[in-house]
Amino acid sequence: MTVDPVFLSNFLLISVGFTAAFLAALWLSLIFWVFRDIRRRTRDTLVHILAVLVVAILFLPGMLIYFILRPPKTLEEEFQQSLEEEALLQTIEESLLCPGCGRKVKEDWVACPACYTRLKKTCHQCGKPIELSWNLCPYCGTPAPGMRRETLSIDDAMRNLVMESELKSSTEPVSSSEDPDQV
Repeated sequence: MTVDPVFLSNFLLISVGFTAAFLAALWLSLIFWVFRDIRRRTRDTLVHILAVLVVAILFLPGMLIYFILRPPKTLEEEFQQSLEEEALLQTIEESLLCPGCGRKVKEDWVACPACYTRLKKTCHQCGKPIELSWNLCPYCGTPAPGMRRETLSIDDAMRNLVMESELKSSTEPVSSSEDPDQV
């Protein structure tokens, strides 16, 4: 079995051609990848240009240098981390303090147990605690007493007054000087 020198020459030529094409495609793809990656990691255009040049000129050693020098986090990761830090700081700052004595109070407390400062008021309809500044109960929709009602008609207002006066008269104790049978 003899090896044909023309076949060997053609085989070597084709394999060198495929290897060169592969290396050229790898080189261009690394340049594009570095360009996209560095754009996600910094906004500095000089750094963009230098990173691409290092990889374009030095090829695989340039990739090693790029991996060593590139910023560890993307801009999105840094933004997410700053949002998390802000949220954490906000929860620390939002710990409720009594306006009277400055001690920590819980969300559902109506009064401060240390200085007796009123922290919330209770809804007259459902009894749940609501903020002092709120004019409407968020749980049942009842307006706070003394607040102006925009959608209340005159008939509804009169009916409420009649009901309130009936409630007051039924809860008033009968005095001993008046005998209900004599009236």
